[in-house]
Amino acid sequence: MKLSDFDYKLPNKYLAQYPSEERDECKLMLLNRKEEKIEHLIFKDIIDFYDDGDVIVLNNTKVFPARLFGNKEKTGARIEVFLLRELNQDQRLWDVLVDPARKIRIGNKLYFGEDESLVAEVIDNTTSRGRTLRFLFDGPYDEFRNKLQELGETPLPKYINRPVEPQDKDRFQTIYAKNEGAVAAPTAGLHFSKHLLKKLEIKGVLLPEITLHIGLGTFSPVDVEDLSKHKMDSEELKISEESVKIINNALNNSKKICAVGTTVMRGLESSVSSFGTLNPFNGWTHKFIYPPFDFSIANSMITNFHTPKSTLLMMVSAFGGKDFVLKAYKEAMKKKYNFSSYGDAMMII
Repeated sequence: MKLSDFDYKLPNKYLAQYPSEERDECKLMLLNRKEEKIEHLIFKDIIDFYDDGDVIVLNNTKVFPARLFGNKEKTGARIEVFLLRELNQDQRLWDVLVDPARKIRIGNKLYFGEDESLVAEVIDNTTSRGRTLRFLFDGPYDEFRNKLQELGETPLPKYINRPVEPQDKDRFQTIYAKNEGAVAAPTAGLHFSKHLLKKLEIKGVLLPEITLHIGLGTFSPVDVEDLSKHKMDSEELKISEESVKIINNALNNSKKICAVGTTVMRGLESSVSSFGTLNPFNGWTHKFIYPPFDFSIANSMITNFHTPKSTLLMMVSAFGGKDFVLKAYKEAMKKKYNFSSYGDAMMII
């Protein structure tokens, strides 16, 4: 498979700038792989497809306010710092992206907040765009994290070309988010409301959770034509014994197992046993899924509409069939579906 196989024209007008008014009332496109049939529904209609004993797997990662704006010492230049990963809690070390990158060198200090109460020093150039920062903060760790929360901004994707608004803090987060560590939301999960989850539970649908902390690896552009040469950045993954038991029991009983989002699908496929069942997991995954690929765990998935040449589109194409998925994307544009993080949903069965 080549990178160019996943290219298509996506006019900016299809990139959603705001979420739907109600989480579970966005559009839902249903793709039936067996019949190669497309239907147009509303998201809350998923209740009709799952019954007692079926499983819908959720990613309970929580987005933290990863975007900070600081000023460079001496020049006062405004610098955007995007927190990627905490490297060392005691030393307050973080991997970050900085913008504009060309202005930042090792040894530079950055000041955050109107009172400049948070200071960071650049100690390493880790990649062409990345840096390692040491935050110079004397207080206890809890106070330091509170300061990051206070100064940080919801990390909306760059294509959302408007200021962050108060609603984004809530809407760029799933209602079941628990474990903080993601720099982007698992967007397929944004469509679930409390009411819909309750109705699924009443029906007997099981809702096990995994944690996959989404980093920029999920969104990093693929810059090689031969997909076998692309390396995914690692992301932290945890799958508990309890979730494994629920999912394997559903597998053994030939129940429906739905992965909510590409992150859940990647998490599940990162921990498959030699018997084709799920194992517990606690570590890092750099699994890259593109066609052709044999999926072992989930037999349906919910996802959003993804941008051209993205690893997300490649995975969805592996599950739904490349030609069928790209045909569905053309149909989605005709029917004015919204794409990307705040966009509408697709369910593949």
